[in-house]
Amino acid sequence: MSIISLYVINKSGGLVYSRDFSEKLSRVDLNDSLRLASIWHSLHAIASQLSPLPGCMGIELLESDTFDLHCLETPTGTKFLMVVDPSSPYLPSVLQRVYELYTDYVLKNPFYEVEQVIKCELFDQHLEALVRRYPGMSM
Repeated sequence: MSIISLYVINKSGGLVYSRDFSEKLSRVDLNDSLRLASIWHSLHAIASQLSPLPGCMGIELLESDTFDLHCLETPTGTKFLMVVDPSSPYLPSVLQRVYELYTDYVLKNPFYEVEQVIKCELFDQHLEALVRRYPGMSM
């Protein structure tokens, strides 16, 4: 499994965190990351409204030939997007662990303002350690 990047989108659709983990692939620039966040937020909302099944929570997995995009939406509306290699298994446990790191190191940080850009060194350190634990990672 190879985790390529992680994005955190606030409940308003704004990108509050992005991080690339793959040194082999070209980096996504900030404008494209912001565009990805706003488009995903919109698609996620539309999918939950168009679903014929009641209680649909939106898109959880987007599969393509070159990558898979996994999404975890929290009860507060924050979305965690993880771009991974297409051969990777479904990652709900990894995304759940990223969410736990977010609650432990970002939300409990007295200097962090909710819905603002995440700049937390402890979150970065623990996230890197989490990503390194998975096979196929080379950081």
